Amino acid sequence: MKKIAILSILLMVSLLVVPGQAQEKKFGLGIILGEPTGLIAKYWTSRTTAFDIAGSWSFAGANDSFHLHADYLLHSFNLFKVEKGRLPFYYGIGVRLSLQDETRFGIRVPVGLSYMFDGTPIDIFVEFSPVMDVIPATEVKFLGFIGFRYYF
Repeated sequence: MKKIAILSILLMVSLLVVPGQAQEKKFGLGIILGEPTGLIAKYWTSRTTAFDIAGSWSFAGANDSFHLHADYLLHSFNLFKVEKGRLPFYYGIGVRLSLQDETRFGIRVPVGLSYMFDGTPIDIFVEFSPVMDVIPATEVKFLGFIGFRYYF
């Protein structure tokens, strides 16, 4: 885990010198750290809407599990003003599949903040997501992570 964090920081710092801006490029790929931890991709469909998908591993509880999620996100760029870059608040709806001893399927309601750097195709973000599993039984969980994406 320490190696992943160190490599992530080095990658972020080295990419800061690349010109461009996150939202000008439509597809971003990155890393999420927290609960769960893994890879995340985002595809902008307009100036305020995007899809994201992630494949990640959860180490919480007695059963480690692999998670897949897909979300439709709406972004509000007017809520927080910053001097440089942009700081949209985002929220959405999505689904989650958790592959463990007993496969679970649920509905996600992600909310988060994403900082988009000026002149660099990178964003960093923090996200919190309540998840309501509906299969095999109804159960509510709360997941959260931080991450970054590089846009191609």
